[in-house]
Amino acid sequence: MSNTAVIPFSTTLLVRDTCLCLHAQRAARALARRFDIALKPVGLTNGQFSLLMSLNRPEPPHMGPVANLLAMDRTTLTAALKPLQKRGLLCVEPDPKDKRGKRLKLTPEGMAVLASAVPIWTRTHGEVEAQIESGDADRLRRDLVDLG
Repeated sequence: MSNTAVIPFSTTLLVRDTCLCLHAQRAARALARRFDIALKPVGLTNGQFSLLMSLNRPEPPHMGPVANLLAMDRTTLTAALKPLQKRGLLCVEPDPKDKRGKRLKLTPEGMAVLASAVPIWTRTHGEVEAQIESGDADRLRRDLVDLG
């Protein structure tokens, strides 16, 4: 005789219909695909766009704040930087005040690609916001921030 627990199919349906994690993951994947397709003409993925945009600051940031903003660990950030660095869109420089630290800086080429991507992002983002049935994109953003 088996002691394996049986989970009723009704539980599967409950999780499918109510799981916030599942719904957030599905929405994130759909949004990522949409922005990947939109940004393809400028040779960026949505993640690369976000990474480059996070470097658009008055002073080149250290890796830690960028990793925190993008909700990734430093190892993942380092891996994400490599193809952009190889394309000449950013450079990693020693911190002039502390040679142990590294700062991430957009190159002129990186700034040009980012400038060409912003109108695409703006258009696509507007289309996405228009699809939010409640019409309250700010509320959705606040709720997502609260969960993060």
